[in-house]
Amino acid sequence: MKKIVNVLLRKVFNFYTKQSVKKCGKDLHVNRFCRFTYKTIIGNNCHFNGIIISGNGNVEIGDNFHSGTECKIITSFHNYDNGKKLPYDETYVDKNVKIGKNVWIGSNVIILGGVNIGDGVVIQAGSVVVKDIPKYAIAGGHPAVPFKYRNEEHYNKLEAEQEYF
Repeated sequence: MKKIVNVLLRKVFNFYTKQSVKKCGKDLHVNRFCRFTYKTIIGNNCHFNGIIISGNGNVEIGDNFHSGTECKIITSFHNYDNGKKLPYDETYVDKNVKIGKNVWIGSNVIILGGVNIGDGVVIQAGSVVVKDIPKYAIAGGHPAVPFKYRNEEHYNKLEAEQEYF
């Protein structure tokens, strides 16, 4: 019975996601409750395990994306710099996020607006991404910084063979 309930929940999550985003590719896998904005574009073969996307910035997620649990992408921020009040005013600053293909973000990762994450990147669980991460990087920390890189030759071989999970 529990297995049937889980299958039905995933179908509901997939349906809800497709209705709430700007564009969604094929082979969507939403395994837990997630929240997306209407300014989100999702590629093919993407796996979500509990992500919250908020704000008015555009979010583009490439093919073969995987997320851990309790991840957040935040694209709108209070205007604290040139506002009319302190500590901030009622206006917002919106920034876009672009995530390349074959990216895996671990559980409890926070990605802030204005960030580009390159192809093949892995973001360590619990990290806060506040600036661009180059392709093939393994990054982590607060703020997230690359500490290692994938084997580019091996990555390109798997990409050419279309070996995706």
